[in-house]
Amino acid sequence: MIDVTQLKDKVIVITGASRGIGQAIAHTLKDKGVRLVLGARTIAEQSEFQEDTILHVSLDVSDEESVMRFKEVALARFGKVDVLINAAGVGSFSSILDSETKDFDDMISINLRGTYLTCKHFGRTMKSQQDGQILNLVSIAGTMALPGNGGYSASKYGVYGFTKVLQSELRREGIRITSVIPGAINSSFWDNVDMELDKSNMISLRSITEHILFLLCQPKHAVVDEITIMPPNGIL
Repeated sequence: MIDVTQLKDKVIVITGASRGIGQAIAHTLKDKGVRLVLGARTIAEQSEFQEDTILHVSLDVSDEESVMRFKEVALARFGKVDVLINAAGVGSFSSILDSETKDFDDMISINLRGTYLTCKHFGRTMKSQQDGQILNLVSIAGTMALPGNGGYSASKYGVYGFTKVLQSELRREGIRITSVIPGAINSSFWDNVDMELDKSNMISLRSITEHILFLLCQPKHAVVDEITIMPPNGIL
């Protein structure tokens, strides 16, 4: 049984919070007694979250000044940060030879650089607190070679390796860091992807958020370094 009472009054920062996994996590947490800082490029899409304990901030994770302002606003409002959940991400899929360089650059910039920037700046705050938790959304494409995923895999392999180094550097600073490695998820991530997909075989958003909730409620004397969550039928 997950004890969600331990989440009360925690300040939880979520990137990519206007849609997909980020939005679903915010939905799950908003009635758990937490204080949420929701970052996304489009704040208007978060308008359904209108409570005193929820702060909406415009955020471009690939822009260092934007990330720094995001952190400053969060600290000015709530005075601390307990959890960072990196859910911002984009994907474009084709063979490497047929791919667009701009799509590759966008995935590296948002998925990898964005994770680096948020972890660096929020990690500094957590180090000064000697306490904190970071969940980085990776992907099964960041642990195995899947045709058509060249740029996406490059960004997510980078996030996976980066997270491992971050764990080794901050483990003794009271910061718990987890790589969350899901297979295909039935979310808005696929809305602009030109592929024939059977979403009924994908992981549900509810399942992902339940796993996130499990990770957030783990005792501090134990750390889950990584968790892999797959669809029942395996890789699609």
